[in-house]
Amino acid sequence: MNRWTRYVSLIALMQGCATQLHIAAESGPDDPQTASAHRVLRFQHSFIEPSSADALLMPDDLRPGDIILTSTQTLDSAGIQLLTFAPVSHAAIYIGDHQVVEAVVSSGVRIRRLDELLAEKAAVLAFRYLELNEEQARSIRVYALQQVGTQYNYLGVALHVPFALTRRLCELPLVPSVPRDACIRIIGAIHHLPTSERRFFCSQLVLQAYRHARVPITNADPRLITPADILHMREGDVSSVRIKKRLHHLGHLKHQPAMVALQR
Repeated sequence: MNRWTRYVSLIALMQGCATQLHIAAESGPDDPQTASAHRVLRFQHSFIEPSSADALLMPDDLRPGDIILTSTQTLDSAGIQLLTFAPVSHAAIYIGDHQVVEAVVSSGVRIRRLDELLAEKAAVLAFRYLELNEEQARSIRVYALQQVGTQYNYLGVALHVPFALTRRLCELPLVPSVPRDACIRIIGAIHHLPTSERRFFCSQLVLQAYRHARVPITNADPRLITPADILHMREGDVSSVRIKKRLHHLGHLKHQPAMVALQR
């Protein structure tokens, strides 16, 4: 193991960065039929900057059921990002007609226009469950609208503070996905996170709406999930909890690099 690899591993260890050992096949240079397998250690990453060639998404590019992750320059957002080691702090569900449903501290679950969300946030990313059908998308939309007016899950968020720290033990490098997932669930139960289920915080609302529509992103309890967890469910990343189908990153609806400072 060279010096660079040791440094990367040490940084990941200090941050509790989840990893995944991936078996990749590589064809021989002379004979494409001859392939050799080698192991690649993948690290969870939190980069969200678009490449210079990426064009911003337009609101009309979205479909009902798409998941929106955002970040903004506020103390609340900074606190969430510090706890989760990720540059996102909020999640919402796109329901069509340029509207989202979200759970926010000030008013609980509410409907909001997408342009209002874009005006307030520094970074806005969109993700899609590619196999989502029209019936499932309709079910997600109906469920989200039914929750409008529900109070915010203050208890769930408060319990996430100690949980966010102790769950890092589960996410140490080289911990396999099955034990890591079980560890997070056990620690979540110890912190009594499953006690508050009739109120919502943002990422809980998103995953609970998907669960209601029987869309199998993950079997993990929605009350254990943060916006950072949803981010790591994307293609090419390493999820802390076990997932059944990765989310496709559609792109950015907005991005202001100067305001997105927290990166792993």
